Amino acid sequence: MTIAAAGFMGIQHFTPPWDVFFLPLFNLLIAFYHLLFSDFALAIIVFTILIRTLLAPLFIRQIRSQREMQRMQPLIREVQRKHKGNRQKVSEETMALYKEHGVNPAAGCLPVVLQLPILFALYQALIRASSDVTFAVTDSVRVDFAKLQTALHIVPAVQADHWTVPVTGACDLPQLARPELSHFLPLNCQLIDPLQLQQPVNTIVSWLFNPFTGQHLNLAAVDHVFSVPVGTFAISGLAVIAAVLQFVQVKMTSPRPNPDDPTSSATSTMTYLFPLLTIFWGGLFPSGLILYWIVYTGYLVGQQALMMGWGNLFPILGWQPAFVPRTEPGIVSRPRRTEETTPPAQLEPMRSGTAAATVRRPASQRPAQKKRRGREGRKR
Repeated sequence: MTIAAAGFMGIQHFTPPWDVFFLPLFNLLIAFYHLLFSDFALAIIVFTILIRTLLAPLFIRQIRSQREMQRMQPLIREVQRKHKGNRQKVSEETMALYKEHGVNPAAGCLPVVLQLPILFALYQALIRASSDVTFAVTDSVRVDFAKLQTALHIVPAVQADHWTVPVTGACDLPQLARPELSHFLPLNCQLIDPLQLQQPVNTIVSWLFNPFTGQHLNLAAVDHVFSVPVGTFAISGLAVIAAVLQFVQVKMTSPRPNPDDPTSSATSTMTYLFPLLTIFWGGLFPSGLILYWIVYTGYLVGQQALMMGWGNLFPILGWQPAFVPRTEPGIVSRPRRTEETTPPAQLEPMRSGTAAATVRRPASQRPAQKKRRGREGRKR
């Protein structure tokens, strides 16, 4: 259902519930565009840094949880060794470890869940800001589109099935209520008064160009400026940068390979799979979205480096630079269960005053148990 909100800060078109989330981000992006010399690339960069800073407390908590989980790996491996073949027992003991150390394995999900709608909102903002809509006219919408085209003066763009959307125009046309035609809504219909545009947003970046071809990057289109064609697909240079940063970010926080852990190989696979997916997406989505991902991931890499150093980034395929020392992750002592982490050589009876506090011995140490029973027999 579309709600007309004429007169409310200049916003003439509001569609709940999506616009509750989308409109603030869209207006914020256009505000940075106005403030930063009408440079859409700078607007995306500053927009990304601001959003990333606002979400920083959640990511700091996530990084600390991941760092604690890395330190717990020796204890988890010991549980897996002790209960090998008993998945239920391994799961129960592992969850008990997490609880004792205050670690929430699902702590990293919330930042990911929050960033997905931001990515989708930015994608929609890029489409609307570009004033270029890809739309194939079908019989089911032909009549309504003809009326909309006449009312808003929608003209075809250079490419086939591409249309140029006006900046200003009527905001309450009934045809705009159709989901298929909602992208033709004029830009100013969802901008507050101080941000009203006089002309379309310039998505061409003057300082991002290919010196060999002279082409400038268009943030509203797929990157064909810094790309290498592979058949019918183009590998974007921006997407490659984003993939490298994503690999570094994930590798820093991934646990070290553990052959006894069935989830270790899956984690290692995802470390390499997600960057490859990023390269694939770079050939499908507008380059402005990839620019957002570069800044977003680069910010996160810097934040992780300040909190945990290199983490588990090295070695990479067996290579480790000389300036990175080879260190093994430390073992976190388990509170209230010191008898399980004490080496067998140190498991001796401990006395406090006249009362004896005997540490429970593993069942495999039969000679020690017989010796204790012998002492008790002599006392009797």
